[in-house]
Amino acid sequence: MDKEGVVTAIKHFILPELKEIKDNQAKMSIRLDAVEKRLSDINGHLVDQSRRIDETNKKIDEINNRIDEVRTELTGRIDETNKRIDETNNRIDEVRTELTGRIDEVRIELSERIDEVRTELTARIDATNNRIDQLTFQVGKIAQEMERIKREESVTSDILTRLRTLEQKTANL
Repeated sequence: MDKEGVVTAIKHFILPELKEIKDNQAKMSIRLDAVEKRLSDINGHLVDQSRRIDETNKKIDEINNRIDEVRTELTGRIDETNKRIDETNNRIDEVRTELTGRIDEVRIELSERIDEVRTELTARIDATNNRIDQLTFQVGKIAQEMERIKREESVTSDILTRLRTLEQKTANL
């Protein structure tokens, strides 16, 4: 094959294929540009999303810090409240102890006074019973004396009646 034959063969076989390869390369270049543009858009979108995620993370960090502050404040308040409750319970216990002591003292004092009053009333009852016994004895004596007087009165009346009868008999004589 000679030089012209090779050039002609190249023109017929290789040039159309080179042209087709160039056309394909041009199409690929257009597609590659479209893909690069799409990648650029996606990259911009990812950058925007990344910025939004960073802002959201920053807000979450701020919220977490506020939650920690509130937790710390509430824990402090709860501790203060628990301390006040403990103090109140201690005061209640002290008051309960004091009241129990006072009640015990009042009980003892009342028991002593009740015992004193009981002793005094028992003595008075005994004295009253003694007086009643004496009065009963006196009444009994008076009743006996009245019986004796009744008997004597009856005898005296009989004697008087007999004397009158005698007087009348004597006056008639």
